[in-house]
Amino acid sequence: MSGAVLRNKVNPNNSTHHLSLAEASEIMGVTGDDRMLHALAAEHGYMLRRVEGAASGSVISAVLAVSRRQGDLAQAVAISLEDGRITPNESSEIGRLCASIQADAADLAQRAELASAGGQ
Repeated sequence: MSGAVLRNKVNPNNSTHHLSLAEASEIMGVTGDDRMLHALAAEHGYMLRRVEGAASGSVISAVLAVSRRQGDLAQAVAISLEDGRITPNESSEIGRLCASIQADAADLAQRAELASAGGQ
């Protein structure tokens, strides 16, 4: 695709050219920049987090990682509420910790699946 066509497709003021999901995926793959993916998810009320590699380690260590993150979240909420309100920065930190818990829980599920298949 020519540079001019790409500029038209990503120009929010242009209603005649549209970037397809396949094109957006290819651009993200080539550039390593996933901001479009995160923006689309946020527009629909979702938050994304990359799941790093295959699950490795024990189920017990995964349970402990989830528990540790839950403790971090509880502490962040408690600190945020000390003054009776949650600031935008505090809200962002709480969201980040929630995403971390989700990623750790997904890792735990993968480890449990591997363990049930005789992998650990």
